[in-house]
Amino acid sequence: MNSTKSSKPEQRRFIGNLPLKRCFFAAKILLFAIIILNYGTTGVNAAPEALRSDIKIRNILNTLSVSPSVRIAKDPRNNILYYLKRNGEIYQVNLASSTKTLVYNSSNHNLAETEGMAIGPNGTIYLVGNADLVNDQTKGIIVKGVINSSTGKRIWSILAQSAGYPKSKTAYDHRFNGVVVSPDGNFIYVNSGSRTDHGEVQSDDGKYPNTREVGLTACILRLPSNGNNLFLVNNRATLKTAGYIFAEGTRNTFDMAFAPNGDLFGTENGPDRDMSEELNWLRLDGNYGFPWRIGGTDNPQQFPNYNPAKDRLLNPKFGAVQKGYFRNDPTFPIRPGNLIEPIPNFGPDADSYRDPVDGKVKDASVLGQSVSTFTSHRSPLGLVFDTKGVMSPEFNQDGFMLSWTPGDPTGETLAGPFKDAGQDLLHLKLTKVGTTNYKLNATRIVKGFSNPIDSEIIGNKIYVLEYGGNEGIWEITMPTK
Repeated sequence: MNSTKSSKPEQRRFIGNLPLKRCFFAAKILLFAIIILNYGTTGVNAAPEALRSDIKIRNILNTLSVSPSVRIAKDPRNNILYYLKRNGEIYQVNLASSTKTLVYNSSNHNLAETEGMAIGPNGTIYLVGNADLVNDQTKGIIVKGVINSSTGKRIWSILAQSAGYPKSKTAYDHRFNGVVVSPDGNFIYVNSGSRTDHGEVQSDDGKYPNTREVGLTACILRLPSNGNNLFLVNNRATLKTAGYIFAEGTRNTFDMAFAPNGDLFGTENGPDRDMSEELNWLRLDGNYGFPWRIGGTDNPQQFPNYNPAKDRLLNPKFGAVQKGYFRNDPTFPIRPGNLIEPIPNFGPDADSYRDPVDGKVKDASVLGQSVSTFTSHRSPLGLVFDTKGVMSPEFNQDGFMLSWTPGDPTGETLAGPFKDAGQDLLHLKLTKVGTTNYKLNATRIVKGFSNPIDSEIIGNKIYVLEYGGNEGIWEITMPTK
């Protein structure tokens, strides 16, 4: 998927818009398309392997079907687990019998292409999808399924939909995808990904001259959960006035999650240049740097003397490099002030980087350094927290995150993370640094998934959904107190 990396879920991305930088490939799996394009999916389903003896793994079931699996979520009222297909099918999982039941499809909620799902504290299901329009435009649609107290059945309605806005017709059309519900249930946060790889002009063969990002892209929206048929115009200033823009400067925050203390975090997929993938502490009115700052590094295309021929971070394995999207760009937009930096990762894992001076791949923690935040092209997804505080002290109230892209564990032969294989589950030990940011230590605890795309947590068990192979759902049992 492009989920696989920024577009990595771009090319590697998910089809359609999925995670990562790149997208998914399916019939339209935009995000996936990207991901798949850049990184591809794993064809065989090998069982994942725990890297600690006190972590247990079992396969609940496989979800492979005509449409790929993209999201997994629990109903907080009863811990019943559901997973979502790209075509809008929602299945309920019986963990005891390892069986599934189709409970909703597009005939219920009227979304034919879905990329996001979350369930609020009152059991309301929120779905995020996209629809193609004429003239190479697209629009985002958010629907909700509210439980009728009298009948117990869900009543589906449109919470919000956007105006049409221009696609780039590249692997970098990330569109609307990730969604999370606030702990009090009053708001939903929706990611609208970028339409470019790194802020370059994407005119769709001249149909939209000089167009880079637009009002509705590269931002995170905050909408009232009780909203009804809200209309989101393609104008950033108007969206801000309406109170709908929560954060901006985000390339493709395919997944978000609230920590036990109520802080909101989001994974960020980077571009086709060898720049780090991010984890951000998301705050109201924050600007997270895209396209001027990416992975804690300046985007060189903003500078008038940029010469891509001398750029050691341009990797010819990736589409944006092959197509010449990195170029001298005199009209690149002026950089705003007060940009927020990603969370630094001090290792020991997921912290490789390419040195812009000598072009060599290095391990930051071995050198006593940090990266902002993860190895390039990992395509971070599936963020969850031990919000109940039931795990052992080593993991208690900590975060866990998936990485979509396979990568090369010892070198840099693949279009993915270098000297740092992905397709794993990371333990994230986050520490707050004053009131400005966090720092973290990332440790690999499970390896060998097949393009894992999303996760959910119930007690001390983490449920991982795969996009590749047999699209398995795996139960990861963590040690308790």
